[in-house]
Amino acid sequence: MSDLPRKAVTRTAKLAALPLGFAGRATLGLGKRIGGRPADVVAVELQQRTADQLFKVLGELKGGAMKFGQAMSVFEAALPEEVAGPYRAALTKLQDAAPPMPGRTVRQVLSDRLGADWRELFLEFDEEPAAAASIGQVHRAVWHDGRDVAVKVQYPGAGAALLSDLSQLGRVARLLGPLIPGMDIKPLISELRDRVSEELDYALEAQAQHTHAAEFADDPDIVVPDVVHQVDQVLVTEWLDGVPLAEVISGGTESERDRAGQLLAHFLFAGPIRTGLLHADPHPGNFRLLVDDGPAEGWRLGVLDFGTVDRLPEGLPEPIGTALRLALEGDAEQVNAMLRQEGFVKPSIRLDPEAVLDYLLPIIEPARLEEFPFSRGWMRTQAARIADPRSPANQLGKQLNLPPSYLLIHRVTLSTIGVLCQLNATVRLRDELLEWLPGFAGPGEE
Repeated sequence: MSDLPRKAVTRTAKLAALPLGFAGRATLGLGKRIGGRPADVVAVELQQRTADQLFKVLGELKGGAMKFGQAMSVFEAALPEEVAGPYRAALTKLQDAAPPMPGRTVRQVLSDRLGADWRELFLEFDEEPAAAASIGQVHRAVWHDGRDVAVKVQYPGAGAALLSDLSQLGRVARLLGPLIPGMDIKPLISELRDRVSEELDYALEAQAQHTHAAEFADDPDIVVPDVVHQVDQVLVTEWLDGVPLAEVISGGTESERDRAGQLLAHFLFAGPIRTGLLHADPHPGNFRLLVDDGPAEGWRLGVLDFGTVDRLPEGLPEPIGTALRLALEGDAEQVNAMLRQEGFVKPSIRLDPEAVLDYLLPIIEPARLEEFPFSRGWMRTQAARIADPRSPANQLGKQLNLPPSYLLIHRVTLSTIGVLCQLNATVRLRDELLEWLPGFAGPGEE
């Protein structure tokens, strides 16, 4: 693997070839069906080959291509089961791994950013990366004061690669849409583009991570490693051990999955009101379950990667909690009024308030019950209901609008629910909403 940028023409060619590959496999599949092979067998084979090609290319290119793949990976639970199997392994690979940056490049970046004597800052430095992501990779080391640390090194040329990849993916977004039923891919790509400059700025990331580390210091449920040192495209933080969430998803016990899910929901809603920030990259590679010999209630969730955050000084917007409570109470008129007030329904659109409530209630079911069993089956049902062009939900959904100020909140919430469904976790979501979501608790529940 050479340096990340390679030649722009090479990266563009690889991405541009994806839809051509999809079309070629579809033609091949048609030929096999004409030749007498069962359609369902051919379809599974095509999905497997498509997954292999798509995520092999995304993983190799890193940059915006891999960032897009990671963002999509949390929605794997929405795929129909006959499709999800072939995709699951390929999607999971993108959550916590990518081809490593050459050692000579790592040494050069560290020398350029930390100085020619950079090795003196460390008692030990492992040149083999411990993890690799979309714009940088992490090396394990021992800081000069003896602390175990994670050294995050940004790939040279990461910014140009991110923008180039996302622009190219934007051009083929329509062809990628069928991968995730009920999800519009183009806004996701546009939103990822908007966040590029922030994610490339390790100084901003260091500030966000330190804010969380300070707030959650000695917290019984959440662990955030603090920042040790930051300069330019290098970020040094405390090392965090634990079971990667992807491993909990693939082989965790029921206790591990339930505890991880509860903590993930807790962090989603408690984080913004406690820190004024929303961690906006909730794919499994950014979380660790810290398991000890005690009962599951004492296990903690480690949180990594604060490169993308939403700044919410007052916590999550109060209208979200109020509208959610009113919907559960069945107050269709008030819910409709609030959605209009917040810009979810444009002034020119006329909707039946009861139809809006019917659209929302299945989605917000987890907030009604004392505890809710999240599952791939439940998420697939919701995705299919909204994606089916013949359904009232699909027709109504097309008339709703997503205000820019809610875009990132919406994506993070959907992504977190996707991970909860991958975990197959039973979660007391209502408890978290009552404690942390402004507006959700009614007069008798505060």
